[in-house]
Amino acid sequence: MRTFRLVIACPDRVGIVAKVSNFLASHNGWITEASHHSDNLSGWFFMRHEIRADSLPFGLEAFREAFAPIAEEFSMNWRITDTAQKKRVVLMASRESHCLADLLHRWHSDELDCEISCVISNHDDLRSMVEWHGISYYHVPVDPQNKEPAFAEVSRLVKQHDAEVVVLARYMQILPPELCTEYAHKVINIHHSFLPSFVGAKPYHQASMRGVKLIGATCHYVTEELDAGPIIEQDVVRVSHSDSIEDMVRFGRDVEKMVLARGLRYHLEDRVLVHGNKTVVF
Repeated sequence: MRTFRLVIACPDRVGIVAKVSNFLASHNGWITEASHHSDNLSGWFFMRHEIRADSLPFGLEAFREAFAPIAEEFSMNWRITDTAQKKRVVLMASRESHCLADLLHRWHSDELDCEISCVISNHDDLRSMVEWHGISYYHVPVDPQNKEPAFAEVSRLVKQHDAEVVVLARYMQILPPELCTEYAHKVINIHHSFLPSFVGAKPYHQASMRGVKLIGATCHYVTEELDAGPIIEQDVVRVSHSDSIEDMVRFGRDVEKMVLARGLRYHLEDRVLVHGNKTVVF
């Protein structure tokens, strides 16, 4: 069923829900899902509504025009999207295939409602898998001594494909600050939960030597500060002394791809509202 998704963040005060609900009701808007959250610490209010598109007498542009006075009255940061318009996604990967393969499978199986425009990689290893899905694959090598030309090409490709979200599916290069700024809250990354305790090479080997009992992963938006952007989703699995390093690596890959897929789904469904360096996920 085609719906419009109305997402709002604004300073909290009396009457927000009533005003929005009255506006929708006055236009015969049929709400199929409603989520609200009042943050006492920040004093902000967050809202997400899904409205049946066929219940309203107008499209997105007319909705924006009609709703603008209410948004101005309550100083809202807001957006309205149409589920009929699939978001364009660019995936980026290096050599590890588990996250990329999982997202491609979910997209191929219609579990992810989006358009995957292309895959960009600094290696050529995963080309055949990507092209089997009928998706363009761009090999953009990164010179460790001069990364600027490579990221200029990455930026060009992202713009060429008019990407609305970029997913780092185990892309093992650090994006430059200007790219992080240009696509703020539009670049999604995944990292294992061992940071910052076990940095560098072979984190699972380090963790095994310390006898860790939990393995996890964090999906977050990319910022200039490495692995410190607003968190979208996290999960863990329990391990024990009887699990080998190979077992731990396998468990880690499983939780990484699950968390990344959920984080991307939440973003595609307009469920993530960013406020400062925190998120509200409905």
